[in-house]
Amino acid sequence: MYAIFKDGGHQYKAEVGRKMYVELRDVAEGDEIVFDEVLLVAKDDEVVVGQPTVSGAKVVATVIGEAKGPKLVVRWFRRRKNSRRKNGHRQQYTFVEIKEINS
Repeated sequence: MYAIFKDGGHQYKAEVGRKMYVELRDVAEGDEIVFDEVLLVAKDDEVVVGQPTVSGAKVVATVIGEAKGPKLVVRWFRRRKNSRRKNGHRQQYTFVEIKEINS
């Protein structure tokens, strides 16, 4: 059984027991997060697609902690102008474990 849910402009595939990174939230470690914008639920051979969401479906996850993504190096360069800039960025995420999928 799996579900596709939307959070923070991204779509994620959730399966029970899977650990994943989602958008940063202001929650404490051990708290539960409920994702209620479920777009698709697949159970065995039955697939339910929402228009736009599946009514009554939700994904429950437990917060494991916070983490940072990989460092991205951003460079600006203008040829023949002696103009160069370098900047770095690391996105912060919330690390969660999927506990249950209710459909």
